[in-house]
Amino acid sequence: MTDRITVLVTGEPIDVTSHELAVADRAAGAVVSFAGVVRDHDGGRGVVELEYEGHPSAGDVLAEIAAEIAAEPAVHALAVSHRVGRLEIGDVALAAAISTSHRADAFVLCARLVDEVKARLPVWKRQVFTDGEEEWVNCP
Repeated sequence: MTDRITVLVTGEPIDVTSHELAVADRAAGAVVSFAGVVRDHDGGRGVVELEYEGHPSAGDVLAEIAAEIAAEPAVHALAVSHRVGRLEIGDVALAAAISTSHRADAFVLCARLVDEVKARLPVWKRQVFTDGEEEWVNCP
């Protein structure tokens, strides 16, 4: 288990490079990172912006998920952040990075981290489409 865990729910821009630097470790042979980026479409419709709204417990839930993944013996360090507020196309909404001794572990554990965040984090997403319509999605 690692005690090197970085977790943040923020209204400020996030970048993957800072997450990769946060998990750097001399014993790590692999650092795998992920950037969940706002795209310009969903379900065949054009998207112009997103807004994420987080429940007050979002930071605690993110920390809980991170601790669960960090408890895996292969993890040297872990960093994960989710952005809230209004985001533009191309902005990073979710950033994650994990360091391990071997690449296979890093890929599997980073994917698991992202999947758990998507499944459990109490954050709601409002999409605004090019035709002016909007919808709330991904509400847990």
